[in-house]
Amino acid sequence: MSVISEENVRGGGVFKDIDADDEDGQPTEIESLCMNCYKNGTTRLLLTRIPFFKEVIVSSFSCGHCSWSNTEIQSAGRIQDQGICYTLKVKSKQDLNREVVKADSATTRIPELDFEIPPFTQKGSLSTIEGLLDRAVAGLEQEQPVRRAAQPEVAEKIDEFIKKLMKLKDVESEFTLVIEDPSGNSFVENPLAPQKDEALTVSQFKRSIQQEKQLGIRDDDDDDEKDEEPAGNNLEAMRNEVLVFKTNCPECNAPTSTNMKLVQIPHFKEVVIMATNCDSCGHRTNEVKSGGATEELGTKITLHITDPSDMTRDLLKSETCSVLIPELEFELGMAALGGKFTTLEGLLQDIKDLIVSKNPFICGDSHNKEQVNKLKEFGKKIDNIMAGQMAVHFILDDPVGNSYLQNVYAPDPDPEMTVEKYTRTFEQNEDLGLNDMKTEGYQEENLTTSTSLKD
Repeated sequence: MSVISEENVRGGGVFKDIDADDEDGQPTEIESLCMNCYKNGTTRLLLTRIPFFKEVIVSSFSCGHCSWSNTEIQSAGRIQDQGICYTLKVKSKQDLNREVVKADSATTRIPELDFEIPPFTQKGSLSTIEGLLDRAVAGLEQEQPVRRAAQPEVAEKIDEFIKKLMKLKDVESEFTLVIEDPSGNSFVENPLAPQKDEALTVSQFKRSIQQEKQLGIRDDDDDDEKDEEPAGNNLEAMRNEVLVFKTNCPECNAPTSTNMKLVQIPHFKEVVIMATNCDSCGHRTNEVKSGGATEELGTKITLHITDPSDMTRDLLKSETCSVLIPELEFELGMAALGGKFTTLEGLLQDIKDLIVSKNPFICGDSHNKEQVNKLKEFGKKIDNIMAGQMAVHFILDDPVGNSYLQNVYAPDPDPEMTVEKYTRTFEQNEDLGLNDMKTEGYQEENLTTSTSLKD
């Protein structure tokens, strides 16, 4: 039986990368009770890291007495700042092969059948869309023998519904699959990467009070909305000070510190830069957030890259900003890479690493060679852009207006760069949570309420 030593825990060596040649990455075996025959079986635990899914715990149980087995995957990383929702239009049988990471806190819906799998009713799984359908069918069939004896009418209706679910695997007509996860730790594969997938829509949302209670990050008796206090009153004290607060490393989960500093970007605005450097595993990360309010108009910055010197331009990409390169038919959504304060070359390198180097779906025995070759070709094109061998248009589209690209001719206009202001659409305001945000008329409403109470 493998043992997790105290030294590994302190050094951040518990979560290992998946490597067939790593002899130390053996699963931990635990003798546990079989819930089928109530005799002792064996549970194997593997603590590992999966790209796009942080740290995970993969568990597998098998019983040598009754041959019953069970597998489960659990997220061992932190709960994300926002929930995430994937909406996929399944149009062909090829879509059924998409990889899906479904956390136990996720809700699965098929609107066409009015079918829903509530959160915490299934264990987390790493599967495909076809696997999700098979798992749903297996769950419905589990108690059917008992229902046929006690409630034959109900059992008959469930049999009819199971046939409808099984028919979805033939994809005779298009249907919609929705995976909504308030923890933000679920994932649906985009097989067209690095291009945008028109059939897949990804959106983030703010968790409700009930969802926070289900995730265990809010007390059951706490029903008050807790709004963060504005930092405007403390800005003067923070401008010349680096704030340090305790946190955990996102890679090895070891205790570390995050530094935060307010920085004024010339010809732009004030931003908050947060940086984390882990002494245990050496992981380094930085994140940038706007220090001001949401702009009234969105911003679209277009740069025509014509010279290698363009790679040294300073760049601020907020967490709401999308990146487009029309010549490569490439679009990076607002949720990817987060906020960054770097150079144009640094952002291009991060894009290449995300799409090519750190993509978990281009390795292993199930990878598609055609897709791997396409992604490697995309990486070469990124290299050509950074080397100045390929002239392209680089676009930062930020509906909040908090992104920035350095004008090397400032304060004069840049002949290779255009900055456009535009009005956000209703859908963009909905994604940003601005449609339900009311910041005007509170003083008048409070005065009217007070007068009514006095009367």
